[in-house]
Order: sequence, then structure tokens, then C-alpha cells
Amino acid sequence: MDFDFSPAWISIKVTLTSTTIIFFLGLATAWLMTNYKGRWKGLIDAILTLPLVLPPTVAGFAILIMIGKNGPIGQFLEIFGVNIIFSWYAAVIAGIVVAFPLMYKTTMGAFEQIDTNILSAARTLGASEWKVFWRVAVPVAWPGIASATALTFARCLGEFGATLMVAGSIPGKTETIPIAIYFATQGGNMEVALIWVLIIFAISLTVLVFMNYWNNYKKKERYGAGE
Repeated sequence: MDFDFSPAWISIKVTLTSTTIIFFLGLATAWLMTNYKGRWKGLIDAILTLPLVLPPTVAGFAILIMIGKNGPIGQFLEIFGVNIIFSWYAAVIAGIVVAFPLMYKTTMGAFEQIDTNILSAARTLGASEWKVFWRVAVPVAWPGIASATALTFARCLGEFGATLMVAGSIPGKTETIPIAIYFATQGGNMEVALIWVLIIFAISLTVLVFMNYWNNYKKKERYGAGE
């Protein structure tokens, strides 16, 4: 059987790119929202979390409206001859929109568990907000951040609905593993679909197990001296 592995490489490329962007964007947003005490916090939080509860096809439609040829971003990019729709960049955008709430909510929960006295002590000692964030908040909240990153990776890897709407299913270009599974099943090619299911299962399980072991290692490294 001539098996095409391109969906695996496309999925890994799209997932790694999406997860990297979400990681830094989620960290920054979660930290800002943790410290924001304004009256609009509830509304902003609801908007940022909304893609988590909406069907992926709704998120895909919203992205299509924004970056499609008739959308505001799409029309602007068209001036420079750039078309994002039906490219792997569109798949990256779909992954970011759908998986961002996981990173944001989980990380914000981790930040909210930090003892505020630790942060206050760092500020009293003259640390800037940047140093308080990177050298105090992130290391202390790291177990939660690591879990959020693993979940985000798995969510991006398994994204289907929004990706299909904005990136399509172009073999060798935008066809990811979930899309390959869907069309293989639709075509009655259950053997190929099963192979892809096992591959995506193995990738997701490997990442989650690695993050768990690494998290435990970091905990032992941090607290081992006191045992």
C-alpha cells in the first residue's frame, strides 16, 4: 500500500507553530487578566473563552469572515497579493483561535494560585514587573503552564472543523491528520483511517506523557533538596 505521510508533517508543522504562538500569547494575556481589576473583566474573559464552548465550525466561519477575500483582513492582505485562505497559515490561525482558551484559562488559574506575598516581596526588593513575571510568576506557576501547553498541543493536533472551513483539504498542502481520517472514512478506506488514528493517538500520548514526566522531574529538582 502506497501510504502518504504528508498529513503527519503538515499536522506537526501547523501544531508546533500554533502552540508556540499560543504559548506566549496565552502567558501574556493570562498575566494581564490576572492583574486586571476593571469593571469589564468578566466580559473580556467571556470573549476570550468563547471559542472553547462554541462549535469549531462557528469559529471557522468567524475566521472565514475576517480573513476571507471579502473580509477586512483578507481585503487588506489582497493589496499585497497575499491570500491566507486555503493555505497552512489558515490552519495555524484556526488552531490558535480554537486552542487559545485552553492555554489562557489554565494558565490564569495557575497564576491566581500564586501567593501574592511572594510577588509583593519581589516588587519590594526592586524587581521590575517584567522580572516579577518571568523570574517569579512563571517559575512558580510552571506546573500549570506546562499542563496548559500539553493540552493546547493536543487540541491543535486534533483540530478539524475550523481547519476544514478555512484551510480545506488540499493533499500535501493543508490536509492534516484529522482531515485525512475523515476523508479516508468517508471513502470507505478504513485501513488508512485506522493507521492515522493510531498515529495521532501515539503523538498525543507521547507529548502528554513527556510533559507529565518532565513536570515531575522539575518538581523533584525544585523540592528534592528539602526532602
